[in-house]
Amino acid sequence: MSALSRIKEPVDKEMAEFEAYFSKTMRSDIPLLNIILNYILRRKGKQMRPLLVFLTAKLNGNIAEPTFVAATCIELLHTASLVHDDVVDDAHERRGSLSINALWNSKIAVLLGDYLLSSGMHICVEKSRYDMLEIISEAVKSMSEGELLQIQKARKLNIKEEDYYKIIISKTAALLSACTACGARSTTEDPETIQLMKEFGENIGIAFQIRDDILDYEGTGLTGKTVGNDIKEKKITLPLIYALEQSPVSKKRQVLAIVKNKKKTKAEITEVINYVSDYGGIGYAELKMNQYRDKALAILDSYPESKVKESLREFVHYTTSRKK
Repeated sequence: MSALSRIKEPVDKEMAEFEAYFSKTMRSDIPLLNIILNYILRRKGKQMRPLLVFLTAKLNGNIAEPTFVAATCIELLHTASLVHDDVVDDAHERRGSLSINALWNSKIAVLLGDYLLSSGMHICVEKSRYDMLEIISEAVKSMSEGELLQIQKARKLNIKEEDYYKIIISKTAALLSACTACGARSTTEDPETIQLMKEFGENIGIAFQIRDDILDYEGTGLTGKTVGNDIKEKKITLPLIYALEQSPVSKKRQVLAIVKNKKKTKAEITEVINYVSDYGGIGYAELKMNQYRDKALAILDSYPESKVKESLREFVHYTTSRKK
């Protein structure tokens, strides 16, 4: 049994029901839109975010329709962000398949992303879950701000460690904290519990993104993106930030010159990867990732033992040990 299968066990029934519930939202009377929506459905990923919603909900109460509404809205938002990201990055592949903008075009991809996002918002309004709408709209705002901050910093190549955390908290962590906050909100009205679960999700999100950034330097080729892709896109992440701070000025300038170039050779990318490893960038990033992992686990420790708690504990470990 895979790690994700074990993690899903306490909410297997609910996740199976979610498949049908979510599919209903991915239907349209417009033929072209229906074709694209079906394409997305056939290529769904691990559904880690809906899983996190259901596990968090069950940790704090009994799962009912509000939990399905929360999971659906989150998955629509996540899918919309991926479609838009592929346009921004001019990416032609997503999870080993052609991206929407590659199969159709960027205009259709942008409109599709808008449609998915508005569909998620509409479900919240339709079900009178304005509390969840507030959480999710805050995440959308934060994700947009994070993306723009990253673009701004990438232009000048002056990202410091504090900037890095601002970016990943705004982007990745904002969505995962929305998962856990909405999951909790679907089964409890206690503001302290909801805030605690929001912090839980944020810590998972930070650890998750640091792991993703480490994978870009590890050469596994399993992440769904090319190894060294962040370097190609001039994205300065934590492993590189730390290495730049530890190395001599002359070496720092040499590496930044490579990163700044629009076209980089494989040899140059390998040089930057080796540089990050030599100056302790990977080890430092792993240390920080584990600190946020442990913060998430400490929050779980305040709950009594249960199968759901054990699954969430394993979920946290999975995010920081995954190979893709």
